[in-house]
Amino acid sequence: MLNRKHEAMACRAKAFVSWSSGKDSAYALLEARQQGIAEIAGIITTVTAGDERVAVHDVRSDLLTRQAAALGLPLIRMQLPSPCPNETYEARFLDACASIKAQGVDHIVFGDLYLEDIRNYREGLLVRAGMRGLFPLWRRDTPSLARDMIASGIVAHLVCVDLKRLDRSYAGRRFDPVLLSDLPADVDPCGENGEFHTAVSAGPMFAAPIPVHLGSTLERDGFAYAELSIGP
Repeated sequence: MLNRKHEAMACRAKAFVSWSSGKDSAYALLEARQQGIAEIAGIITTVTAGDERVAVHDVRSDLLTRQAAALGLPLIRMQLPSPCPNETYEARFLDACASIKAQGVDHIVFGDLYLEDIRNYREGLLVRAGMRGLFPLWRRDTPSLARDMIASGIVAHLVCVDLKRLDRSYAGRRFDPVLLSDLPADVDPCGENGEFHTAVSAGPMFAAPIPVHLGSTLERDGFAYAELSIGP
C-alpha cells in the first residue's frame, strides 16, 4: 500500500499556479492539491513594471510577497509594461515558461471557470512552450463554487470593480454570503466576466492569515480600485 502511494505521488504533475492574488487562483491551488492533480512547486504572477502591482487586480507588491510567503512557495514575477502589446505578453510568458521548465515543471494551474476563448488561448501558448494546463475549477457551477470558496475559509475582498457592471460601493467589500446576496442577477457570483476581482488574505492554502486593512478607493479608466494594505 505504501509503495503504491509513493508511486501515485511520483506520477503527479509538478505545477506552478497562475496566481492572480485572488480567490479563483487560491481555490484552484487548494483544489489541485486536494484532488491530487498536482504537486504545487511555485506561483507565477503578472505585475506591472515600475510599481510591480499585480496586473488587473492592482494589488500591492508587498501583499503579493506576503501571499507567497504564507503559501510557502517561490514566486516568479512576470513584469509587463502598461499598456502591454499582446506580442510582448506572449514573449514574456514563454520566457517565464522556459524558466519554470528548467526546474523540471511542465504544468501550470489556472483558476479559469468557463470562458472557452481564454482557456483556448492559454492552452495554445502552453503548446508553444511545451507545457500543459490544469483547470481544476473548470465548468463548476459558479453560485455553488462561490459558496464553496467562502465555506472553505477563504477571506477575500473586492479590490477592482468594473463600474459598468457594479456600483463603486462594492469596491473593498468582503467576498461573503452577504455580498453574494447583494450582487445583481446579471453579475456572475465569481466575477468570471470581469465584473470584479479580489485579493485573498486568509484561507486553508495559507500557513497563517495576512492582516490587512482597507484604504481609499480610487476610480481610473472605468474601474474602482480599493487599496488593500498589510496591517499591523
